[in-house]
Amino acid sequence: MHQHDLSRFQHSHIFHYTGDRAERNTMRVVLLTVTMMFIEIIAGWRFHSMALLADGWHMSTHAAALGLSWFAFFLSRRLAGDTRFAFGTWKIEILGGFVSAILLGLVAVAMLWISVERLWHPVAIQFNQAIFVAVAGLGVNVLSILLLGAHGGEHRHAHMPADETHKNLNLRAAYLHVVADALTSVLAIVALLGGKYMHWNWLDPLIGIVGAVMIARWTKALLLETGAILLDCETDASLKDEIKAALETGHDIRISDLHVWPVGQDKFACIIALMAKEPLPLHEYKERLRSVHELAHLTIEIERCTS
Repeated sequence: MHQHDLSRFQHSHIFHYTGDRAERNTMRVVLLTVTMMFIEIIAGWRFHSMALLADGWHMSTHAAALGLSWFAFFLSRRLAGDTRFAFGTWKIEILGGFVSAILLGLVAVAMLWISVERLWHPVAIQFNQAIFVAVAGLGVNVLSILLLGAHGGEHRHAHMPADETHKNLNLRAAYLHVVADALTSVLAIVALLGGKYMHWNWLDPLIGIVGAVMIARWTKALLLETGAILLDCETDASLKDEIKAALETGHDIRISDLHVWPVGQDKFACIIALMAKEPLPLHEYKERLRSVHELAHLTIEIERCTS
């Protein structure tokens, strides 16, 4: 029986941790969104405003998506040490972002459908009540954007689309939901003011169509990015070029097989098959790749070329 200590050859497979701040702030946004949702539904029923009632139920889809984003953060943290996840639990967050993007797309379709219907079948709008609640909803959206725009880290702050929020796809999905809600609130306020003072009742559904198209574009981009990661697409060609340049430094060494795929935010796993007439020790090849800081998990297979 082999009795040697293997601990120095082993390592953690937790390649990414979003941080408690992002999880807490996402939960706060969920609570804000659910509260505003109930206010809009109750106000719509109380003031006989179908616009408010519809927007309240529209917010319920955002609340569900935001809850899903929070749950993905929670599961990713809770199961981080579970060895059943070969490369950590980061893809739970990516899956949350992917499903959230689908819900965002459904919101766009619903907005488009209702807006087109309103163009052909206008409804009477109680402008004063609708404007008041729309402004209140925008205030909640702005607060949510500030919360989700904060960095995942405990001490630094940043905002979309620059850095942490942009790179963290689950956080970006949640962020886009509140931005989409803020956009619809702004467009609704503009449309309601136009209808009240200029009697342009057609402006409300027309702006709704514009908003739906914009949300659909965000949805497409998010689906493509999260889908590529879930399918283990090799998403960084420049990183593969960097690896090849570091290893193929002489005529004797050739890479016969190379796979690079993301396992965390800006972290990649890599499997390399090398062929050489006179192979170097394994640690020599690993040393050459030490400067490629994005590599979090590296496996190298060496074959001696006999021809």
